[in-house]
Amino acid sequence: MRGNVLDMAVGIVMGSAFMSIIQSLVNDVIMPPIGFILGNVNFSNLYFTIKEGATPGPYGSLVLAKKAGAVTINYGLFINTIISFFIIATSVFFMVRSVNRLKSAALKPAPVSLEPTTKECPYCFSTISIKA
Repeated sequence: MRGNVLDMAVGIVMGSAFMSIIQSLVNDVIMPPIGFILGNVNFSNLYFTIKEGATPGPYGSLVLAKKAGAVTINYGLFINTIISFFIIATSVFFMVRSVNRLKSAALKPAPVSLEPTTKECPYCFSTISIKA
């Protein structure tokens, strides 16, 4: 039991570190070129204002809208999260698939010899050892 808890703790720590790496990959590497191709769009600043805050809009960025107390739907952050999810899900899928293939290869039984061990006696027609 103690080994399983330790394995789980290591998995959680590694998972959170992996998630941070993927978030950085999406936010800092993947989304800027996509935003550039779409006309210098910063996906983290894509939002709809539902209700204006203390300061009336329009707001230059999501940070300014939040600072003013505006109620927003942050669909740009949602797009970033969806892309992060797909990258993580794909990575985990291939990792689990690789581990399962290694396990099945390790558990595969040794090949059984199909060579006959007996033969029929040409004189009495009974079954005898192949070495006879």
